[in-house]
Amino acid sequence: MTVLESPRNPRVRAAAELRDRRHRDRTGLTLVDGVREVARALDAGVEAVEVFASPERLGRDPEGRALAARLASGSVPVHPSSDAVLERIGFGDRAEGVVAVVRIPPLGLDRLQLPPDALVVVLERVEKPGNLGAAMRSADGAGASAVILADPLTDLFNPNAIRASLGTIFALPVASAPAPAVLEYLLGAGIVPWAARVDAQALYTDADLAGASAVVLGSEAHGLSATWSDPRVRPVRLPMLGVADSLNVSIAAAVLLYEARRQRGSGRPPGP
Repeated sequence: MTVLESPRNPRVRAAAELRDRRHRDRTGLTLVDGVREVARALDAGVEAVEVFASPERLGRDPEGRALAARLASGSVPVHPSSDAVLERIGFGDRAEGVVAVVRIPPLGLDRLQLPPDALVVVLERVEKPGNLGAAMRSADGAGASAVILADPLTDLFNPNAIRASLGTIFALPVASAPAPAVLEYLLGAGIVPWAARVDAQALYTDADLAGASAVVLGSEAHGLSATWSDPRVRPVRLPMLGVADSLNVSIAAAVLLYEARRQRGSGRPPGP
């Protein structure tokens, strides 16, 4: 097959435009960069539109070779591409030799199917894709049931967020909606919202996270909006013993989620 050599190729330029949110919103497409990330997107049944790949780079390790064989046996168009092309459309400094264009999944709250003891993460107005992706990794690691973005300032499937999540963003049910709609959804589903607030009286260890619960976190810059001051929301705080008054949102999410996991048990059978 002909190798795409020029970053000016119309197909390459169209893919590169997806680095811009306006084009992602307009087309409903985004970029997935990296071997694990692409494989996890395919595992989740995300629709891949096309793939740009370097056979030489993918052949360097077993995971890359396995993905190359999987792509070769499928129906998604795969374009052998030069390093210059992959650098034009890729993200970060991990040159793994594969970037996929995929269709963004629907993000409606009505699509979520949660268990009775759901553990949900709500992230309000998080600005940085890296923080969003890192919070996704924490949610995946702690076995969260879903992640909901409230009034997001960055789109959930920003390529940098996907990369920061190591593709775990595809392993979790996700949704996005205005904050008041998210609150009403949680309450209607019988899920107790626990809001992390610096001015809360109760410590996070006092929260009963063993039942259906949502941990709600805001941006580091502005915290949570007035929506989460509703009397039906239960505020908790993480103790801050130094000069800073808050943690990075992804770290705060990890602390709260693993406290919930501790209260619920590890979720794994006992070892030998």
